[in-house]
Amino acid sequence: MPKLKDIPFVCSWSGGKDSAMAYYRAMKMGMRPKKLLTMFEEEGDISKSHALPLEVVTAQAEHLGVPLSIKEASWNSYEGQFIDAMDKCRTEGITHGVFGDIDLEGHLEWVQKTCAKSNIVAVHPLWKEPRRKIIEELLDVGFEAWIVVVNTTMMPAEFIGRKFSNELIVELEALGIDACGENGEFHTVVVDGPIFSKRVPIRIGETVERGNYVFSPVSIE
Repeated sequence: MPKLKDIPFVCSWSGGKDSAMAYYRAMKMGMRPKKLLTMFEEEGDISKSHALPLEVVTAQAEHLGVPLSIKEASWNSYEGQFIDAMDKCRTEGITHGVFGDIDLEGHLEWVQKTCAKSNIVAVHPLWKEPRRKIIEELLDVGFEAWIVVVNTTMMPAEFIGRKFSNELIVELEALGIDACGENGEFHTVVVDGPIFSKRVPIRIGETVERGNYVFSPVSIE
């Protein structure tokens, strides 16, 4: 990987553990965070995939000390909105984007191809590392993450609302579930860790079912 010290970056920020670890690794490489980009549902009420409300993502950004940019999109308009956001980053002098992809080739290819359209260099600090190693480091360096979305076709709904821990990793793996959730088994919200100035105070609400997914609504205390 080329030298990246002092390179300004925008982080593709889901609010979950993988984007937080990618951000953390980028900082360790000496890169400088300039912006977060979070994609929201077309209605703009919750983020895509992780279903986090704007107030939670905004609080995360405030505790990171980095400006937040959001784009509202359907899956059909997603790529266009993403490119528009990256174009704006480029005009602001941001040359690199940081992403939390681990080993899904299709994700990597889409990100690299799409970023190239805005002359943004895609950086993947977690790429091809063992999934178990990443989540162990997540806990070792002090991140606090909670499961807030579960795909019930891939794992039991009972894991919703659980705090990420070594015990949880053992439980998931005993059931044959990828404890990193890289295949979409679950999504998390990160509320504390070495990249935050202080903990994001959240409240996890009563479970909501939508099709094959179970959500725990998250709000600021």
